This record gives sequence, structure tokens and C-alpha cells, in this order.
Amino acid sequence: MSTVAAGAGRYLDPWAPLRATTQARIGLGRAGMSLPTAAVLDLQVSLAAARDAVHLPLDVDALLPGLAGLGLGEPIVLSSQAGDRGTYLRRPDLGRLPASVDGLPDDGWDVGFVIADGLSSKAVAEHAVPMMTALVAALGNGLSVAPPVVVTQARIAVADAIGEAMGLGTVLVLIGERPGLSVADSLGIYLTHAPVPGRNDAERNCISNIHPPEGLAYGAAARTALNLLHGARALGRSGVDLKDTSGQIPQVG
Repeated sequence: MSTVAAGAGRYLDPWAPLRATTQARIGLGRAGMSLPTAAVLDLQVSLAAARDAVHLPLDVDALLPGLAGLGLGEPIVLSSQAGDRGTYLRRPDLGRLPASVDGLPDDGWDVGFVIADGLSSKAVAEHAVPMMTALVAALGNGLSVAPPVVVTQARIAVADAIGEAMGLGTVLVLIGERPGLSVADSLGIYLTHAPVPGRNDAERNCISNIHPPEGLAYGAAARTALNLLHGARALGRSGVDLKDTSGQIPQVG
């Protein structure tokens, strides 16, 4: 499907302009009945990056100074009931439950943040602190905010029990999303109003694909989260009945 460059005696790739606009693998070509060697090697690199994102443990100690610098109080570190990564991957139910909520402060804050490793520790390591920085800046001083909680071997619903124990009005979970072959470091934000154990996914709102410069930018994600937060507080609930009515088109980069 290649075309000859006029007067140049060489082939041009007609897919190149399109490939520059997307992270998807398009127009890879072929070598006989297979992919070209370069495409195969690139695919193997992406597979390795996705596996690493899932299996590498989150470096919590490296994360804590940045979270402490936000001025929300000393970060709290917890784990889920999944004792190790293998158990976490085999038993999603255990990742939804904190190992313990004993001793958590209960000051009835308006908002709380839970940072969970999820299925991409790389996403959390790279994006959690700058995303939290943007969220705190967007919130301003109008709402009370709890100290951040970091949870390892965690699924989204782990924040329900934490939010209830801390008396949070609304909890936002920053979590590493399932890696793909194009992106291994995508972060998601899940908002749940009036968190209690037993909330289902229809009672949450999600902002996904946060991984600048290719994905959603921190500022755009923070503005959307703030709109949803105020909407949830006004409506008295989150989930399918809550829409982002800001009219803003998220910007990438």
C-alpha cells in the first residue's frame, strides 16, 4: 500500500500523517503473513510495560512527601484485605475492603481523597501528586478536606468503608487504571457522595484517561471533578443521576 515518492526513488508511508494523531496501532504493514519485526518488538515492549504497571508494587515512601506538602495533614497509609499482589489479582473482593479502619480520624470533613494503586502503580507514581495538587488548588478554601489516605492492593470500593469511618461527605479515589497496549500509566478519579459500604458503580462518577501530555490534563480533570463534587452536594447523591453540566470540553496536553 506504499506509494513511490516522485523523483525520489523511495517509498513513502501514507499512514504516517494519521499515525501521528493517535496512540492506536494503525497501518503497521506486514512481512509475508506476519507483522514487520519492528512492529512485533514494539508490541512486546508495550506488553512488558503493561505487565510491569500491574505487578510492580507502589513506592509509597516516595509518594508521601509530595502528599504531605499539600497542606492537608499527614498522609495515612492503609492496605486492603488482599495481603499481596497475587491475592489482589485473584480476589477483587478483598481489594475492595480495607484491612482495618480502626484509628482513622473522624472529623466529618466535606471531602476526602483516597489514593489507590489499583492496576497501575506507574500511573499513581507519576500522576497522583500533580493531580492532587491541581485538585486542592481547584477546591480552594470553601470546603473542609481530610488528610489524604493511601491504600495499597486496593480497588475503588475500598474508599467506601474509609469514607464512612472518617465521616466524609464525598470521597474521591485516585486510582491506577487497567493498562493497555497504548497507555500503561493512565489515572482515573472516581467520585462517591455519602460513601458507605455497599455502594455500586452506578452510584459513582468517573473521570478517566488522565495522563498528560497525551491524555487528559490535570487542570481539566480537576475542573471536571470540582463540577461533579458541587453537583453531588447539591443533588445529594452521585452516579447516573449526576452529570457534568459545565459545558467545558476537556483539554489534553
